[in-house]
Amino acid sequence: MDHTIVHFEIPANDVEKLRKFYSELFGWKIEKTPGPIPYWTIETVPIDENMMPLRPGVNGGMYPKVDLEQKPINYFSVESIDECLRNIETSGGRIVQEKQEVTGVGWIAVALDPEGNRFAILQPMRQ
Repeated sequence: MDHTIVHFEIPANDVEKLRKFYSELFGWKIEKTPGPIPYWTIETVPIDENMMPLRPGVNGGMYPKVDLEQKPINYFSVESIDECLRNIETSGGRIVQEKQEVTGVGWIAVALDPEGNRFAILQPMRQ
């Protein structure tokens, strides 16, 4: 498996303002998802019925900031989230959000590299 970026997220002080900005600038399709948690999906490339990109590209999401220090985050694909979490810590990184399941997607966790840069890992569900 390639450990490539498979998803990104943009935190926003004003989601509507950023939705309009990116939609107009790049033509991205940005839509609010149903449910109690405020989250918008970002399609930079079209998707199929399983939400998989139809051509090369990476899609993402947007959500309201909960603190002023939040920055965009990239999600990297991994084969085993548990093994990767162990390797992050032995390589000098730090786990800041433990493994959690995202229904229908897989498992995610958030970490900091040795210089404090935030990134996330995603172990996709096996289909």
